[in-house]
Amino acid sequence: MNHESIREIAAIMKESGLTLVEITEGDTIIHLERQAVSGTGMTAAAAPQVQTEPVPVAAAAASPAAEKYDEIRSPMVGVFYKSPSPEADPFVQEGDRVNPGDVVCIIEAMKLLNEITAEISGRIVEICVENAQVVEYGQTLFKLAKE
Repeated sequence: MNHESIREIAAIMKESGLTLVEITEGDTIIHLERQAVSGTGMTAAAAPQVQTEPVPVAAAAASPAAEKYDEIRSPMVGVFYKSPSPEADPFVQEGDRVNPGDVVCIIEAMKLLNEITAEISGRIVEICVENAQVVEYGQTLFKLAKE
């Protein structure tokens, strides 16, 4: 990856408010991270801290219903597409069964279309993002029920 591409990614990060991007090309991994800026223009480290009451551990724990699902997460920052073209049927819909290697969506990053495949078997119980929505690295795209 050349310096111009890295500058372009940094500009996109600034425009969209992204704070972390990681790109892998072959044996090369590029990790870009910047400090978040608050609405006042101060970085998160310089922003005044607000004291709040601690949240009880039981309230902070994930609900039992959420724990029974596996997730397919975005491996990159980009634009989520549920089908190969606007006229085509979606790769998967809620209720569909997927197996390892099945294409579940496309993420466009830096004008490249990347097919995202399932790594585990299961049934799609929820599609967590809308078509043409920008997704973050690690964001949940699909929830799967094991079968």
